[in-house]
Amino acid sequence: MSELGTMPMDAGDARRSEIPLRQAAYESIENLLKDGELRPGQIVSQRELVKRTGLTLGAVREAVPRLEAEGLLLTVPQRGLMVPSLDIAFVRDAYELRRVLEMSAIPAAVERMPDAAIEELIEWHRGLRARIERGGSAEAALAADALQKRDWSMHEGFVAMTGNRLMSNIFRVTAIKIRMAVQSRIQVTPYNALRVIDEHLAILEPLARRDAKAMAAGLTRHIDNSLTIALGGTV
Repeated sequence: MSELGTMPMDAGDARRSEIPLRQAAYESIENLLKDGELRPGQIVSQRELVKRTGLTLGAVREAVPRLEAEGLLLTVPQRGLMVPSLDIAFVRDAYELRRVLEMSAIPAAVERMPDAAIEELIEWHRGLRARIERGGSAEAALAADALQKRDWSMHEGFVAMTGNRLMSNIFRVTAIKIRMAVQSRIQVTPYNALRVIDEHLAILEPLARRDAKAMAAGLTRHIDNSLTIALGGTV
């Protein structure tokens, strides 16, 4: 082995090698929040997060300031970290920001989103609708996770069409807060699965026609219904 190969890493190299672990810790904690494994109002220690993520204490400690800055965790002195409680103001603020971001993205989505991507989304939703109509509650339950994931990836895709990375990152964080707000209030049934699919199609079909006005109307209805559910109502 050469002399160069036996030299220790300098501080800069060591820090660069730690960045992937810090990012992995951030993403693991983000997933715990999105999946409801960390609940609103829950207190959790950094060491518990180490156990849940399977990552190092150093990586978790480095990820926490970013989660705090984004409003996804709060430090409670001498107690640990708290998942924010979902009061009405928290929920309304998250939805208002979501509305601003998605409505602002409509012109870019209408102009730039590829025809093939839109058609794939439409066909996927139509196919899922047909399966639920045939299979009822059992098929709706099986489809729930896929529909939820497709829901957020679709909306993120609209915002991504702006090409503005800051907007995309803000939307990603806002979406986590909204998922925290609605996940405990959603019971998957054939009715609400079909309702969400139809709401999505009322956004996607105008998008395929490059009709910004009709797309905005469909998106408004979809966001309004989601907000109603997040606040404990029914649609």
